[in-house]
Amino acid sequence: MATRRHEQSDLSPPGRGELRPRMDLQQNFSAEEGAATRPFKKIQGSVSVAEAVRKDEEYSGTRPVEERHRVDEMRLEAWLREHVEGYQGPLTVLQFKGGQSNPTYRLDTPTRSYVMRRKPFGKLLPSAHAVDREFRVIAALGKQGFPVAKAYALCTDDSVIGAAFYIMSMEEGRVFWDPTLPSQPPEMRRKIFQSKIETLARLHTYDPTAIGLADFGKPGNYFARQVDRWTKQYRASETQHIDEVEKLIEWLPRTLPTQERVSIVHGDYRLDNMIFHATEPRVIAVLDWELSTLGDPMADFTYLLMQWIMPGLDGADLAALNLPSQQEAAQIYCDVTGTKMPDLNWYFSYNLFRLAGITQGIAGRIRDGTAANAKALESAKRTVPLAKASWEYAQKAGAV
Repeated sequence: MATRRHEQSDLSPPGRGELRPRMDLQQNFSAEEGAATRPFKKIQGSVSVAEAVRKDEEYSGTRPVEERHRVDEMRLEAWLREHVEGYQGPLTVLQFKGGQSNPTYRLDTPTRSYVMRRKPFGKLLPSAHAVDREFRVIAALGKQGFPVAKAYALCTDDSVIGAAFYIMSMEEGRVFWDPTLPSQPPEMRRKIFQSKIETLARLHTYDPTAIGLADFGKPGNYFARQVDRWTKQYRASETQHIDEVEKLIEWLPRTLPTQERVSIVHGDYRLDNMIFHATEPRVIAVLDWELSTLGDPMADFTYLLMQWIMPGLDGADLAALNLPSQQEAAQIYCDVTGTKMPDLNWYFSYNLFRLAGITQGIAGRIRDGTAANAKALESAKRTVPLAKASWEYAQKAGAV
């Protein structure tokens, strides 16, 4: 689900990393369902991330456009000439590899390359695959100098290529898939992590109203909305009784943390969702804004910190690798935002509960006959281990 450039990226052999396997569980699976293929912790009895991860090279670069994803290139080029400033053809269209929620294309011309993201063809859920929201948030952030691709133009007229789409710049650089950064010298690893963390902190310092995003999300407590949402998804897809889920459904809304502030929330902020400069240890573009909204910045922050309990960093010799500890990473963020480190246990419990809700949704789709391949089946099996892990963190946070 990203417009990523793989010119220089770490290979991630099976057995390493927090990484998200790029796979199609179903053609129109959402970004959230894609996230469910990589549980946050290797939990006994579950399928570990390493067992599902494919090598990065399988998702690097481009390929000819698949038949099911073909678009009318003549109509597309006519639209580009009219709406993208400075566009000059002729046009060559390729497709980025990987099981992306929103199909993503590389558009090459003799003088410049662009990226096109479009909604999938066919019937979709009303709020799914909202490319107009992606375009809006990167356009607003780009005006503030935040590292995102340049937003050129949005098309909401389905008659052009069959679905809404937008055009942005093609950012050349490096994507790292292995969080231990084996391709980088030790002195660069800490700097890469620092740039990643400081970039997230910078995102959370923007006033949404001041940059034109006041109505980009719903008002009220973000975690209350999220817990309610995933509870409803779980109930709608329920296929078995899970004691831990029942306890979490009762405990989480009763113990919601106070929301101190509202910021832009990315929703899936991870190392492989950003492009780094070709030679420097700095982020030049944050990718995959499909899940972005307004909410509690602690959602992004604690999601980031969970990487330290995931396969890849969990158990790694951080000092020898010259990578920051979880505490050091948190301090980098807090120094930029002026916030304090929260008790992580509630947030970790919530994040795992959310994943359990996503995987149960996949189980429901299997039940209903709309998802049946092996990857969907494996993801569905993770609901119980994820729920048990979530309840363990809830108990650490005081649940009884």
